[in-house]
Amino acid sequence: MFRDLMPALADHFHLIAPDYPGFGQSQSPDRDHFNYTFDHLAQVMDHFLDQLKINQFLMYVFDYGAPIGFRLASWHPERIAGIISQNGNVYEEGLGPKWTQRAEYWQHPTPELRRQYQSAFAKETVIGQYTYGTPAGSVSPDGYSLDLYYAATIDDYAEKQSDLILDYQSNVRLYPQFQAYLRQYQPKLLAIWGKEDPSFIWAGAEAFKKDLPAARIIPVASGHFALENCCSQIATEIIKFFG
Repeated sequence: MFRDLMPALADHFHLIAPDYPGFGQSQSPDRDHFNYTFDHLAQVMDHFLDQLKINQFLMYVFDYGAPIGFRLASWHPERIAGIISQNGNVYEEGLGPKWTQRAEYWQHPTPELRRQYQSAFAKETVIGQYTYGTPAGSVSPDGYSLDLYYAATIDDYAEKQSDLILDYQSNVRLYPQFQAYLRQYQPKLLAIWGKEDPSFIWAGAEAFKKDLPAARIIPVASGHFALENCCSQIATEIIKFFG
């Protein structure tokens, strides 16, 4: 997803974009030997940063990256030089309608509901995540085509992702902790948000102002994957705010 953003920022920042275990080009350990939880993914990223001796950084958080990144920020507030949140939610008011349904699953995690939520990885669902809320013809197919390729080729992909869907409830429980971090440390934050995202709705961007009065909140004419059609605008705002 950062294929266009990274070249646009390369003259201003040193950039890394690691894939989480079980995603993209990273290894995908068997579920018998690796816990697919957000706590564990955050621990892996914490160790990764230690290995690279990266002691201070700006972090760009999006979707699953938000609860992972905010865990890191809560553990090591001194390392966070600033935050770009692109549809990276840490407020209950930012949860779209689908999360109400998933909360029922969290309370009653039956095998039938687990299979039902694996529709999130179906071709039409993935394409819809990329195109919903964007102007017609503005989204290149290469992004969602790569996602579909990984979904089809990563071993046991649906079950690993289902583990994370079930564990997402741990993130919601931590929202008060993430918000307390923001209030206490007042990091510099740019929330740039695809305003038509049905998963993490615009209210989640506006909510940052409750804890960070100096946060910059910008809507863009996009959906969930705002970089797909608003990359240039997002890059410009990042450079303006942090460059």
